[in-house]
Amino acid sequence: MLGTRTSIAARLRHPGFWTWLVAVLIAAATVSTAAANPRSWSYEWSRTDFSKHSIDYAEILSGGPPKDGIPAIDNPKFVPLGEVSDLAETEPVVGVTINGVSRAYPLRILMYHEIVNDTLGGVPVTVTYCPLCNSSIVFERRLDGRLLDFGTTGKLRNSDLVMYDRQTESWWQQFLGEAIVGEMTGKTLTMLPSRLESLARFRARAPEGTVQVPTNPRMRPYGRNPYANYDSASRPFLFRGDLPAGIEPMVRVVAVKNEAWSLPLLRDKGTITQGDIEIRWAEGQNSALDSGLIAEGRDVGNIVVQRRKGDTLEDVIHDVTFAFVFHAFRPDGVIHK
Repeated sequence: MLGTRTSIAARLRHPGFWTWLVAVLIAAATVSTAAANPRSWSYEWSRTDFSKHSIDYAEILSGGPPKDGIPAIDNPKFVPLGEVSDLAETEPVVGVTINGVSRAYPLRILMYHEIVNDTLGGVPVTVTYCPLCNSSIVFERRLDGRLLDFGTTGKLRNSDLVMYDRQTESWWQQFLGEAIVGEMTGKTLTMLPSRLESLARFRARAPEGTVQVPTNPRMRPYGRNPYANYDSASRPFLFRGDLPAGIEPMVRVVAVKNEAWSLPLLRDKGTITQGDIEIRWAEGQNSALDSGLIAEGRDVGNIVVQRRKGDTLEDVIHDVTFAFVFHAFRPDGVIHK
């Protein structure tokens, strides 16, 4: 028994509670890895058309939480950079600029919500982050003339977040932006350029930008990493696929379409040029998945990927993820080590 309502609230506010809860959910999900059965999902997903799917249902695993158990944010709150007080300059944010409007979405918030539905520069967007894959991708929410918004299914495939749209309750693979179950199966969302960067780097390039802050600061222990030491583990959680050859599965890589470059290689080179694409590494960003406090995570550096067009450079869509993730979704891809 947890005791009185007061004691329950106290436990929910205690920073260690969420670390403990994540461990319990992962352990429970690991024990229950039997082949998925859509019939068992029909009560929770009465609007999902399970007759349509592009993947083997056996690849779907429960991540522990139920549908919307990890709550997406639909009305994000932002403050000017000058009002940011509790975010270290080296903490990671997803920086997005559309039509001259810039916003930063801190991983300390996305860690506990994974999806933010927003409108930026007049464009409806969904900002996503999968902690188990360290995958941060921004999508346009308009598709075929329809406006979508997204939530979390509580399911994983290749350890990656499976999202759903609330309009059709189709399921979407976050890493690919592709619908894999339901009415929208086969449809693909448009990815938008973004940067996983430190707050200081975002501040330097977008001084008039704003930063997301928690709508309810007491809802979660923002700033703490419930997956402490995850990115130094020997194997990923809740993953049953093949691991890449010649590289540790948890090494970060920069993925651009069907090619990826390891961060150790980028650190050594500083800059890598591939055709008209330039990939640069610079120090000064905490890992969100290392220390128990994100602001104390080891320095994994900042990545910028741009394409040269004449005398100018424009951002290229990319993802800073783990080697096992890239290999799982791009098995024929090349990892430059």
